[in-house]
Amino acid sequence: MQTDPTNVERVAVIGTGVIGSGWAAHFLRQGLDVMAFDPAAGAEARLRAFLEDVWPTMVRLGLKDGAAPERLTFAGSLAAAVAQAQFVQENAPEKAEIKMEVLAEIDRHAPAECVIASSTSGYPMTLLQQGCGRPERTVVGHPFNPPYVIPLVEVVGGEKTDPAVVEWAVAFYTHVGKYGLKMSREVPGFVANRVQEALWREALHMVNEGMATVAEIDAAVTYGPGLRWAIMGPLLTFHLAGGAGGMGHMLDHFDPGVFESWTKLKAPPITPELRQKLVEGCEREAGGRSIRQLEQERDACLIAIMEALGGCRPL
Repeated sequence: MQTDPTNVERVAVIGTGVIGSGWAAHFLRQGLDVMAFDPAAGAEARLRAFLEDVWPTMVRLGLKDGAAPERLTFAGSLAAAVAQAQFVQENAPEKAEIKMEVLAEIDRHAPAECVIASSTSGYPMTLLQQGCGRPERTVVGHPFNPPYVIPLVEVVGGEKTDPAVVEWAVAFYTHVGKYGLKMSREVPGFVANRVQEALWREALHMVNEGMATVAEIDAAVTYGPGLRWAIMGPLLTFHLAGGAGGMGHMLDHFDPGVFESWTKLKAPPITPELRQKLVEGCEREAGGRSIRQLEQERDACLIAIMEALGGCRPL
């Protein structure tokens, strides 16, 4: 039987790249003991340097009782990392065969009552859990980068996942300060990534065909719909666009043909020319700022937005 989700004290983070490091920071901020493992050379040093770098952000977000980077332990093996875990967050590279292997190994060594979640960005748990002896305790817990700031975690089980485990995972993520979005069903790419991907494909077309530059597209979203989406999603936004008549009036107001030439859902191939346009456009927009400088600016702005929104969210 699983530990009550509000009583979890020990979590394991397997894989400490960008997402895994972010999860480690978040769990430490929540006052949990974190046991981490990553087989890559220098992984522990990189993780500890990352934590030192982002801890001021954790302080600004607010530390739970007992929160401290010293509660991190870096294990010498995956088996040791999960041996006493009450919850495991897997963050292996986004390759199905690697994730399936890692999840199967976690399943072999983690306590029977331990829930295992994968940070996969698009693979269904039905596929990933195939090598697990106890697949009923495996779920997708897909975060958004950076996981130590953005609340969303999409939660969905596979065909062999116990529905009670999905409920447990949602409750656990909620308890540790996340927005656990319980999905209705497994869909490729989950929910948020599919919406994001549609925007990405359209941006690729516009850059590829010279309709707009990288900076123009980013500015159009940042100073336009992005502000509205920070408050309510695209569908509720369109509901308001219909005035007193709501979504129904909005849908009836436009001739369906008006949208036909607006969007192209199939992405163009990433040719060397298109790749160069994207890379150069991003570098110009960055204006000499390093990735870490941009991350720090992003994190500060995300926190400010969330602080400004406070309790005013309509959802």
